[in-house]
This record gives sequence, structure tokens and C-alpha cells, in this order.
Amino acid sequence: MKLTKTLGYLGLIASILVGLGEYFLHYSPSILEHSENYEFFKFVTLNNLTAGHFLAVIGLPFYFAGYIHIYRMLKSGNENLARLVLAIGFVAFAVGGVWIGSRASIGNIVHLEEAMDAKTYQNLLAHYTNHMEVLVQALRVIIATLSVVFAIAILKGGTYYPKWMAVFNPIVILVLLVVLGKLIPDLGKHMLPILMNVTHFILFGLSLYQFNKYIKNQKNA
Repeated sequence: MKLTKTLGYLGLIASILVGLGEYFLHYSPSILEHSENYEFFKFVTLNNLTAGHFLAVIGLPFYFAGYIHIYRMLKSGNENLARLVLAIGFVAFAVGGVWIGSRASIGNIVHLEEAMDAKTYQNLLAHYTNHMEVLVQALRVIIATLSVVFAIAILKGGTYYPKWMAVFNPIVILVLLVVLGKLIPDLGKHMLPILMNVTHFILFGLSLYQFNKYIKNQKNA
């Protein structure tokens, strides 16, 4: 039981460290007005790109611990579905890790725009988009798939989660945060650049709450 709890807290640490790293990598007051062609990177200092890169890389492995926590919360219901959630979660953050590890480099390229000819610069951006930015699209599909399996596993019963927790799967949390960020731009400009991390902070936080509640109910039974 202590291991399950510890793994959940490691997941929270991942969402904080990677979220902070991604914030350093992406945020500037001009991010919403300069979202095309990676122009927002011009407003992010090189020091922030470096700090953000290493914070994200350090924090990323803890996400795998977080998904082992989710697996342990689900496995008493259906072992196969729990393993599938774990496997998809590992794939998601392997893909996400490749992407986040590339952001400081593309940021540096944007800073060097004036030092190269326009054709070379556009070729570099196109190469990055085709090889790295496409991973974001893949990640959305992976997270959506994970969310469906996560919800099914909970609805089948027998897990440490109440069935209503199926609603709070990653893709639903993500969509709700996007809507909130669009409705409140002053919040959105800070939250949207680190959206996946905010999503998982909420997910792991809710999971730990349910774990503690489950253990308390077991002791009182």
C-alpha cells in the first residue's frame, strides 16, 4: 500500500517538474498573439529554454512511476485492462519525452532566424514540424485511447476507484481545461502551454485522494 501511495506522489512530482520545465520553455506574455510558426519562442530567453529543458527531462521519468500507481489502483478490477492502461501510459510519455526534449532546440533555431537565410530557416521549421510536432497529434490519439480504457476499467468495478472517477479520465480533464483556458484568456495563457501536466496533476491528485479514502474505509470496515 505504501508503494502505491509513493508512486502516486512521484506522479505528482512529475507533473510539477515537467510542467514547470514546459512553462519555462514556452511561456511569454506574447504567447497567444504569436502562436504561429513557433514565433512565441522569440520572447523566451535562452536561459529559460535551458532551464526548462533540464527540468522537463529530470521530471519526465517520474511520470512512469505515476502510471504504475494508476495500474495498481486498477488491477484489482481487471488485470488485463490495468496492464493495457499501464502500457498505453508508458507509450504516451515515451512519445511525450521525445517531443519535450526537442523544444529547447527549436526555440534556439527561432532565436537564430536573423543569422541564416530565409530558405534554410523555413526548411528547418518544416523539418521540425514533420518530425516532432506531428508527435503532439499522435499523443492526443494515445491519450484519448488511454482514457477510454481507463474509464472502462473503472466502470467494470472492483478497482480502488468509485465508478464516477471514470468521468475524470485524462482526455475529459484536458478538454475541460482547454475550454476554461479559452473562456478565461488571462488564465489560459499560463495554463495552455503546460496543459498535459496540469491534466495529470489533477489526475494523480484525485487518484491519491481516492486511494487515501479507500484505505480509510478499509480500516473502518
